[in-house]
Amino acid sequence: MSHSDDLLWGATSDLSRFAALLTMAELGLADHLAQGPLDTAELAGRAGADAPSLRRVLRELAGMGLVRLARPDVYDLTPKGTALRSDVPDSVRSSIRMLGEEGFWYAMGMLPATVREGSSAFVKRYGHLYDHLAKNPTSSSLFDDYMTRRALTFTEGLAKRYTFPAAATMVDVAGGKGHILAAVLHANPQMRGILFDLEHVTAHAAQTLAAEGLSDRTEVVSGDFFDSVPAVGDVYLLASVLHNWDDEDAVKILRNVRRAMNPGSRVLVLEVVLPDDEAPHLGKDIDMRMLAIFNGAVERSRGEYAALLDRADLTLTDVVELGYGANLIEAVPR
Repeated sequence: MSHSDDLLWGATSDLSRFAALLTMAELGLADHLAQGPLDTAELAGRAGADAPSLRRVLRELAGMGLVRLARPDVYDLTPKGTALRSDVPDSVRSSIRMLGEEGFWYAMGMLPATVREGSSAFVKRYGHLYDHLAKNPTSSSLFDDYMTRRALTFTEGLAKRYTFPAAATMVDVAGGKGHILAAVLHANPQMRGILFDLEHVTAHAAQTLAAEGLSDRTEVVSGDFFDSVPAVGDVYLLASVLHNWDDEDAVKILRNVRRAMNPGSRVLVLEVVLPDDEAPHLGKDIDMRMLAIFNGAVERSRGEYAALLDRADLTLTDVVELGYGANLIEAVPR
């Protein structure tokens, strides 16, 4: 079999493996197996599943190394499978469930239709992602947890690998619940922060920052970055913001940030930056999800970000690797 055949059949098998992984996450199998091995019938009873069907999924999961056959028809959780438990710090259970959520699953399956029509089949059926989440609290909770855990993978890199100016005020534009801002402030005790987001988000952000003991060093401001952003910052952070918008909207956001900056300010754009070659890259995988779920959302290369910044009267000065495929792009007023 040729290398290309291996690649194609491997991708086909990946779909089946993900379906088994999603089943494990949805049924909470790792939680049920956390205390020790169970026979298939007992596990099915606890998970509310059909035993013969579950047995077939367990066979696939065993091949993936997530469970193991302890003895005939009795399965145990492996160390690798522990990451699917709900109660471990590095749990990926909610993330897997989010990627398999009805709308996400539909979006990826309908990618051919999206590409034919040039607009998202997901948006056509479900509306904008955030409207869909607002109507589905369970999906919204999964998405929030997914985004929080995804942010944790590069937040540590941001705090450790980038040198922030002393005693600076950082404006976290569209800062969500404030986890990234909190990490930066904890690592830089002389800094202050402003979290800026839509009004329905900022109440949760205030709670997060208070729980982190940062109320006295932070301010929470409500608003829309398409109108303006707070004009008191030394550093403006846009974390996973620009990739949600097409070029025209991304430039509008950056121009509003540019208008708020003073001559000594800097803007930090935290995104996955695509390589210029054709090598496999996490950002290219994420880009398929962006294409499927949004209209206009896109992952970009360094050159493409430089062009956006230039249109907003900003100059790209540095790109810092944060790990896990994420990069920090620094720019200053031109």
